[in-house]
Amino acid sequence: MHVSDGLPTPRKYWALAATLLAMAMTVLEATITNIALPTIARDLAIQPAQAVWIVNAYQLAIVVGLLPCSSLGEIYGYRRVFAVGMALFTAASAGCAIAGSFDLLIGFRLLQGLGAAATMSVTPALLRFIYSQKQFGRAIGFNALVVACSSAAGPVIGSLILSVASWPWLFAVNVPIGIAILAFGVKHQPVTELAKRDFDWLSALLSALFFGLLIYGVDHLLSDFGTAMITLVASAVAGFLLIRRELPRAVPLLPLDLLRIRVFAFSIGASVCAFSAQTAAFISLPFYFQQAMGRSQLETGLLMMPWPLAVAIAAPVSGRVSEMISPSVLCSLGTALLGLSLTTMILLPASVPNGVLMGCMAVAGAGFGMFQTPNNRVMLTAAPRARSGGAGGLQATARQFGMAWGAALTALAFTALPSHGPTGALTLAVVFTIASSIVSAARKGGKLRAPAG
Repeated sequence: MHVSDGLPTPRKYWALAATLLAMAMTVLEATITNIALPTIARDLAIQPAQAVWIVNAYQLAIVVGLLPCSSLGEIYGYRRVFAVGMALFTAASAGCAIAGSFDLLIGFRLLQGLGAAATMSVTPALLRFIYSQKQFGRAIGFNALVVACSSAAGPVIGSLILSVASWPWLFAVNVPIGIAILAFGVKHQPVTELAKRDFDWLSALLSALFFGLLIYGVDHLLSDFGTAMITLVASAVAGFLLIRRELPRAVPLLPLDLLRIRVFAFSIGASVCAFSAQTAAFISLPFYFQQAMGRSQLETGLLMMPWPLAVAIAAPVSGRVSEMISPSVLCSLGTALLGLSLTTMILLPASVPNGVLMGCMAVAGAGFGMFQTPNNRVMLTAAPRARSGGAGGLQATARQFGMAWGAALTALAFTALPSHGPTGALTLAVVFTIASSIVSAARKGGKLRAPAG
């Protein structure tokens, strides 16, 4: 059977379990440490603005590595790149667990992010070959649900782990799961035809410089303005050279050809804004609940719980509703609800009952779930099947760039407003939800349709 017809059962389900479990782990790792940042900051004797880099280093490495790893997957095989990425992610997780200093922890987080980038970049392409063309829409829905729920569930799972163990276990739990995926799951994944071209190292370098220098420059605008401006200028130069190099290429590392599809381009922009908002909120809310509202770490974990639960309910429902209602309407309404709930929490007094805060968090999660599934499906079905690898890589890059951008601006808010950093970051999150809602409303497109079989 040709791989384009999908894998036979039960191999399909082993491959699907390995692929989606790895996606859940790597997405979860972006937010699972948020709840522990105040504790890690105290244990390692660092400032809150420094602690944010425990999240940001991971996000930055993923953003830098996604597009190059996506290209490597086409050249050397999606399964091979997935396996190497999972092995690096697992080994780096063990390193994070035993790191005894801030610098060492950041170093392992960077390696962990590169491993995550490799697995994330090839996941959409693997799903395309695990499922038949007729069932590809179903695979998109599964992937969207896993991403949405995993990104939202991080603080809750982190809180549960911290209730029985110390913060190094937030990383150590990845090790046995990663080993299990490598031992039992990877061998069931599809073997695909390899692209007959060389890897474009220069484009990969320019891509890494553009994204990496941009995030680094924004983070250091207040602490070292001169260096930050030089870094941002260098980022702009790298971006210009990358675009100039990629435009005439038939198969570019940066899939600029897909951005000519209006609905795809608008979906990318909406995704960047929405994930920036979610990340800024998830990083700042633990600080906000504990410092501004006087809640304990246990209460903070409970307050974070309604968000992922609401995402788990809203994400699959919105996927079905998007077959009847324009995704632009659903996405715009979802981010509007997210922004409204965050604004409400900013304005509430510290004496407000926890039940009210949990209600706001539930609305926030429902809004994000309402946005994410239709938006993901639009991105992955708007592109031609022949460009599914590039579409998947750019989709993941948009998500991770948004998360890294949100983390960098949160660190900036913490530096600029030492006494009100969490409130400032939450305000930035609201601004991003407004931007995402506007971009989604401006996107024109009808009901989603599954790819033709």
